[in-house]
Amino acid sequence: MAQVLKAHFITSAPTLEAAPPEGVSEVAFLGRSNVGKSSLLNALTGRKALAKTSSTPGKTRLINFFDITLKGQGEPLSLRLVDLPGFGYAKVSKVEQAQWQKALADFLRVRRSIRVFVRLIDARHPELPQDQMMRDFVASLIRPDQLDLPVFTKVDKLNRKERDALKRRYPEAVLLSSVSKEGIEALLDRLMVQIFQEGA
Repeated sequence: MAQVLKAHFITSAPTLEAAPPEGVSEVAFLGRSNVGKSSLLNALTGRKALAKTSSTPGKTRLINFFDITLKGQGEPLSLRLVDLPGFGYAKVSKVEQAQWQKALADFLRVRRSIRVFVRLIDARHPELPQDQMMRDFVASLIRPDQLDLPVFTKVDKLNRKERDALKRRYPEAVLLSSVSKEGIEALLDRLMVQIFQEGA
C-alpha cells in the first residue's frame, strides 16, 4: 500500500515557460472547475490546506506544482503533482478562459515528464460534454509511456445502485471521495504501479 510521507507546494506557473524544470515524474490532474481537484489533492496527500479550495468554482487560474514523497514496499520515491486550471465552468471572461485553455493544452502536449493524466469526473454527471472533450483530447496526445486514468469524484453522493452501474460501465476507473477518503489508497497504488514499475 502506497503512503504519502511528505508533501509541499513548489510554485505556480501562468505559462509553460514559467513551469519548473522537468525531471521528476509528474501526475497531471485535469477536470472541470467544480469537480473537486483541490479537495482531492489535499485528501491524497493528507494535508488539509496543501491546495487552496474555494466555494467559487474556477479559482485556480495557474498551473500549480506540488512535490510529494511516496512510500511503498521499497525505498521512498519522489513524485510531482500538477494541478491544472479547471475548465468549463469558471465565471470569468471568455478571453481569460481561452488563455487558460491554451496554456493547459500547450503544457499537456510538450511536457515530457507527465506519466499519468488523472481525469477527474463528477460521479453524479459522468457523461458531460466537457469531460468527453477532455477524454478525446488526452487520447489524441497520449504517449505509450503515459496512462490516462479516469477518476470519479464525489462517489459518497451516490447510492449503491448508482455506484455499481458506474463500476460496470467504467471498470478501469477509480471511484473516489475526498470526504470519506474512499479510493485514495487505490489511486496512490495505481500511480505507484504506473510510474515506478520500470524504476522511472
